[in-house]
Amino acid sequence: MKKFFAMLMIAVLTLGVLAACGPQRGTDNAGGNSGDEGEGTTTEGVDKPESLKVWVNDDENQKEALDQIFKAYEEETGIKVEASGMDMLTQIEALALDAPAGKGPDLFFQPHDRIGDIVLRGLADPVDLGEDVNLYSETAINAVTVDGEVYGVPQVLETYGMFYNKDLVTPEEISTMEGLMKVAEEQTDAGQDKFGFLMEATNFYFIYPFFAGNGGYVFNNDGSGFDASDIGLANEGAVQGGELVQSWFDNGYIPKEINGDIMSGLFTDGKVATVLTGPWNIATYREALGDKLGTATLPTLENGDVPKSFVGVKTWLMSSYSENQEWAIDLMKFITKYENAMKYYEIAGEMPALQEALDSDEIANDELIGAFAEQTQYGEPMPNIPQMQQVWDPMGSALQFIANGDDVGEVLEEAVQQIEDNIAASGAQ
Repeated sequence: MKKFFAMLMIAVLTLGVLAACGPQRGTDNAGGNSGDEGEGTTTEGVDKPESLKVWVNDDENQKEALDQIFKAYEEETGIKVEASGMDMLTQIEALALDAPAGKGPDLFFQPHDRIGDIVLRGLADPVDLGEDVNLYSETAINAVTVDGEVYGVPQVLETYGMFYNKDLVTPEEISTMEGLMKVAEEQTDAGQDKFGFLMEATNFYFIYPFFAGNGGYVFNNDGSGFDASDIGLANEGAVQGGELVQSWFDNGYIPKEINGDIMSGLFTDGKVATVLTGPWNIATYREALGDKLGTATLPTLENGDVPKSFVGVKTWLMSSYSENQEWAIDLMKFITKYENAMKYYEIAGEMPALQEALDSDEIANDELIGAFAEQTQYGEPMPNIPQMQQVWDPMGSALQFIANGDDVGEVLEEAVQQIEDNIAASGAQ
């Protein structure tokens, strides 16, 4: 399949849209020079701006960590970092309005699965990290790569795994799917609100490993990019995964009405042996369970493989409208260098995408976060192409039908047809 990003961008250029409203500046986007490692030197000879504008996610812990990092950057370079808190999911529409008028940031912060849409809208430019690209997790770099070019510098890796209550179950008991199902059977008493295993089983984000572990996939990727015309969510492996999920509802292991809040409430009350969710719940779970809390990777399937969880990457992106791109890249690299990656991890509680930090003893030996770091090695990045946005609703509806006992194969075929129709209607093929 031809690389659709290039085709669409050429079409846009032909219409002259970018010529009319796009930024006018140089195109040298190589890496900066304030990090601890790497060969980037493009700020050499480039005048320093008085300030750099950054939109950060509106999260108190993240802002606290970044405030310290930005102060250190100002001390080192003399450049003031003007940070504004804004929810990640509202930044793009604001950027589309503010950036062409010269009111946007130099850097902004986004989940990687939105990059494809951001690139198509001409809101971010690629970043040439040179040899420094090797400093980051390969999974993270793959996640922020679109059409062969790296867009942004990854800050955070996240995926999900298993939390368990040590008073109710051992890690060995939930290390395989067979063992997990045994725990579910033996410890579930829905009438008493007691369960062996809970998860948001109608949420495709969390269910994906059980499709992928059996051979299902969202969009085929042969190494050259995602092929949105090849959807593997109704193939034999996907159906097998759907039937597994359906068995949880049929057997009464998981209530149909379960959601994240209900699940977490039951778990922190000590009524659930193990739950499948992400490290963002560590603080809440640890406060409730203390030393009784443990974590583990996802249970192996019958084929012996650890299922492929979706891996998310939160990344710094560089605005196409920034007039300080060399220094913007320098700041991105500074934020994510080892010392600052670990500071962000300690304060914000999120796993760093810098490989050296991810491999550090502090993370590897962390009893709770270590399992999630290991799970990222088995996971795969969510597709970062715009067509991914057309997947969530049809698959969410499909899982609801599966929970209600409808034929799994028919439901998934209908979901794939809906995804294909949605993609065609969106014009992003």
